[in-house]
Amino acid sequence: PKDFFGDDDLFRRFFGQPQEQQQPRERTVQAAGTGFVIDDSGLILTNNHVVAEATTIEIDFFGDEDGVFYEAKILGRDPLTDSALLELVELPDDFQLAVANFGDSSQMAPGDWVMAIGNPFGLGSTVTAGILSARGRNINAGPYDDFLQTDASINRGNSGGPLFNMDGQVIGVNTAIYSPTGGSVGIGFALPSAQVEPVISQLREYGRTRRGWLGVRIQSVTDEIAENLGLDEARGALVADVTPNSPAQDSGFLPGDIILSFDGQDVPKMRDLPRIVAATTIGKPVDVIVLRKGETLTMAVTIGELDETPAVVAAISEPESVNTETTSLGMTF
Repeated sequence: PKDFFGDDDLFRRFFGQPQEQQQPRERTVQAAGTGFVIDDSGLILTNNHVVAEATTIEIDFFGDEDGVFYEAKILGRDPLTDSALLELVELPDDFQLAVANFGDSSQMAPGDWVMAIGNPFGLGSTVTAGILSARGRNINAGPYDDFLQTDASINRGNSGGPLFNMDGQVIGVNTAIYSPTGGSVGIGFALPSAQVEPVISQLREYGRTRRGWLGVRIQSVTDEIAENLGLDEARGALVADVTPNSPAQDSGFLPGDIILSFDGQDVPKMRDLPRIVAATTIGKPVDVIVLRKGETLTMAVTIGELDETPAVVAAISEPESVNTETTSLGMTF
């Protein structure tokens, strides 16, 4: 851009240097979240979005009157389930860690009482109580959404904190809220323990997640598709495309197949399949029941390992549509 100040130092003294010559000022941004100890060796679970951009992580334990902060490092992160595993770098020899034990989120039902603990708005440890409002919520946060919904008050800063059942077991990790105001309106979401525990186990062992891979792009089965393909109701996942050199291609999957069951688990909706496949042990041979042109087939497939690059994740999250063909009254549609 042209320097309108020219050579006149008088204007420079009064109005300063042109914008492009000014040096940007650096500033340190501090963020706060919540976490909880899952092992007395110093392992702490929190949300990925709490620590994803962190250069330094410091832990302040509730009940520590001295206000001492302890350094922690990241052992592993999983953006797809918004989970992160931290490890304390060093603790005094006489420091006792209180470990929170996991419960079974699959045994929880809407109406069950729950309690959340966190650090809302940086106020320090805060306890709120409510009920489990719903299970299996999809909030479009990722391909494996299976959130617990609660009306226990959850606000900014609660992210990564535990959601307890009435037996004092962690059945969820508080992660997100729906709010037009930015504060709690009684709609909070937690990652279920049944989903988090396998992820944490892999982060602890490998430093990353290792998910099962089938190699298909899928879309929802609508009422119209179900009727045209001879299904009694809209269920399953419609195969839109088969990835080359994938377990699905090796096993003979074709576009237009409807996957009804995977390794003995029914597939009620399209979004259930990625979660079921991801949780399957890599290298495990499984049976997959599909509907093809009105005929039910059982396909044998050996599960591969998902390559979690951005392109692959996008393929999971944003399935393409597929053209299906059916014949009726002498006409092909």
